[in-house]
Amino acid sequence: MAFQYFPGATAVGISFNNGVLLASEQRVSFGNFLVNKNTKKTFVLTENVGAACAGMVADMNVLARQVAALSKIRKMEIRREVPTNSVAKLMSVIMFERRYFPLLTQVIVGGYDDKPRIYTLDPLGSLLPDEYAAVGSGAEMALGILDGQYNSQMSEDDAKKLAIKSIKAAIQRDASSGDGIDILTISNRGKNEESLKV
Repeated sequence: MAFQYFPGATAVGISFNNGVLLASEQRVSFGNFLVNKNTKKTFVLTENVGAACAGMVADMNVLARQVAALSKIRKMEIRREVPTNSVAKLMSVIMFERRYFPLLTQVIVGGYDDKPRIYTLDPLGSLLPDEYAAVGSGAEMALGILDGQYNSQMSEDDAKKLAIKSIKAAIQRDASSGDGIDILTISNRGKNEESLKV
């Protein structure tokens, strides 16, 4: 059965008082086979928008490059940064256009323009806004932590601690998640990327 070989992962997105934080673990598995232990699943799309994914990393690489290129073109047309909701909608349209041969990835898009914004997309391009989100095979475990401890007025440091805690909870119970955590923070101070080993 093909669904047994759908790659698992865990990615979370959290909005905080002046930005968003996107985090994902680093393991890539295919069925019972561990393909790689150091794969980056967070992507910078524009100066103020990023994404994190679960599923086929190759599909997400293609999608991220396409969205980043089209966003640069749009930025030149409108002569300002492309808003987060426009980048998320562009990704949604691309995924929906591919619905008969879908990109097998779940995506969290997050950015900061006038306020922090988080959107979740499924492989068919459904676009769902939220304050925090989790996708992938470890999403249930991560959401168990996020649901109980999320606060919209939390600081960047508290959001980072919560993201790490939620992904660690997923890593403990999901064999498809593990090996490290990549964190992308986008705030009114700019963007920052870091990597942690667990």
